[in-house]
Amino acid sequence: MRLIVMLILSSLVLRAENTATTPVPKESKGWLTRHESINAKAKQSGIDLVYIGDSIVQQFETKGKEVWDYYYAPRHALNLGISADRTQHVLWRIDNGNLDGLHPKLTIIMIGQNNGGHNTAQEIAEGVTAVVQRVQAKCPESKILLLAIFQRRAQITPERAVLDEANATIAKLADGKTIHYLNINSVFVQPDGSIPVELMPDFEHPSPLGNKVWAEAIEPKVAELFGDKALAPLKR
Repeated sequence: MRLIVMLILSSLVLRAENTATTPVPKESKGWLTRHESINAKAKQSGIDLVYIGDSIVQQFETKGKEVWDYYYAPRHALNLGISADRTQHVLWRIDNGNLDGLHPKLTIIMIGQNNGGHNTAQEIAEGVTAVVQRVQAKCPESKILLLAIFQRRAQITPERAVLDEANATIAKLADGKTIHYLNINSVFVQPDGSIPVELMPDFEHPSPLGNKVWAEAIEPKVAELFGDKALAPLKR
């Protein structure tokens, strides 16, 4: 009987653990190489803006390079995006050097989409909250622009409802002083729930045009928090 009780209690503890808030690395060589390269770049001086995320942010180095070079490179930005990352992977990265020694004026965060399908809305929100708290601990002088988790899939799915609920929760982190929140999902998601192929060809990652409208949507707030003048829309 005692053994049965212990097994039940053990299972309850396991179910109660929120994987979104438990820092873990990925074991792939490519992921670790990217992580280490970020750490090396973080040791360089003069980084004033940090952009934290998953592949959606990382692709500013490829599909969104023109946008990055126009809006963020002049602000001495560092891209902390790694493909397929969830909140727990970002937490591990921050704990293991990604922000060490940095003093950015502004940190932009957009993470949590890959937790969809694995975690509840509350768990995802707790994971994002933990990331924000880590940034505050590592870079207390930095202002934070927290972006709502982008929606994905061609049409409305149960996962979208989970991400919407998570976004509603993390929106409450904004204090109007250090932490600011923006939800620009309406840029991509149409009133009927569809996402235009020209903005997100795979209904998840922005196209070059999608990166452009994303950057334009947040530019006024970025400039405000960074302390410079908002840039005119990038001409194509």
